[in-house]
Amino acid sequence: MKTNTNKQQTEGLESRPEQSNINTNQTPFGNIISTYTRKQALADGVQVDVSETAKEAGIRFPVFLTRSVFEAYVTVPADVSGQDEAGRLWDLVWMLRHAIIKSKDGQIYLPFSLYVRNDNRKPRLVNLVAVCGALDMDDPQPAITVMLPDED
Repeated sequence: MKTNTNKQQTEGLESRPEQSNINTNQTPFGNIISTYTRKQALADGVQVDVSETAKEAGIRFPVFLTRSVFEAYVTVPADVSGQDEAGRLWDLVWMLRHAIIKSKDGQIYLPFSLYVRNDNRKPRLVNLVAVCGALDMDDPQPAITVMLPDED
């Protein structure tokens, strides 16, 4: 009797409409309305590729900054002395590297902090978030995106 019940349950699942689309290109949420790839974000200037500097710092995955992070903490404000973009970028990726080293296995959301001087006074502590995900929609290799805590 249990065999028949299991067979009936299995047959019932196969006939459900919501189960029939499991192996198609449809998602459980319906058709995709629009997509925005990393390639498009780079071309639009929404993200900045800093992978070469990150590689020099010992990070082996591609690293990208949101434009907000780049403008706020890598670009040197006009009236600030004793700073350059290369040094500020190095500080950011170096602190990211240390956060990665201290992270737990499988952690994909990684908050970290560094001191940045955006005026000629004392540096202030800023908080950032690194998120590990796919390089792009068609390339599942890991990549890291650094963003402000309120960005997504």
